[in-house]
Amino acid sequence: MIVPFNKLPEESRVWIYQSNRVFTVGELDFIKENANDFLNNWTAHGAKLQAAIDIPYDRFLVIALNESLQSASGCSIDSSVRFIQNLEKKLGVILLDKMNVTYRIRNKIEYISLKDFRKMVKKKLLNSNVIVFNNLVINKKEYNSLWEVPAINSWHARYF
Repeated sequence: MIVPFNKLPEESRVWIYQSNRVFTVGELDFIKENANDFLNNWTAHGAKLQAAIDIPYDRFLVIALNESLQSASGCSIDSSVRFIQNLEKKLGVILLDKMNVTYRIRNKIEYISLKDFRKMVKKKLLNSNVIVFNNLVINKKEYNSLWEVPAINSWHARYF
């Protein structure tokens, strides 16, 4: 069952999917409609899951789940991945490729391959203070405080 994102507890689990591009207004409507349908019917072992969606910067898709009520099962996680795969197919975007980095520089969000990110760091085109999106955060509390951070404060630090 879908609830407003801000109503979920801080311990709620999150999954973050970054898009290779900004969504159009029509695509945002499509995503919201399909996410509402999916989340309202999302279950684990027959029990409804309390979940929410957030779409920051019109290019990330964040699914949050209140695991204090019901944890996700392997099958429910698989169904969420199928939901994301379907969005990729219908919208012609990349959401599941974890070998890409999204960062913000001069208020512009960039999406590049990890390989190219490493090259830019090596050439000193990016420094350790560049704001990166750490999509490895595990809960809403981390999402709110550790998702957008200087690279030096995330897993990206290994490249500096």
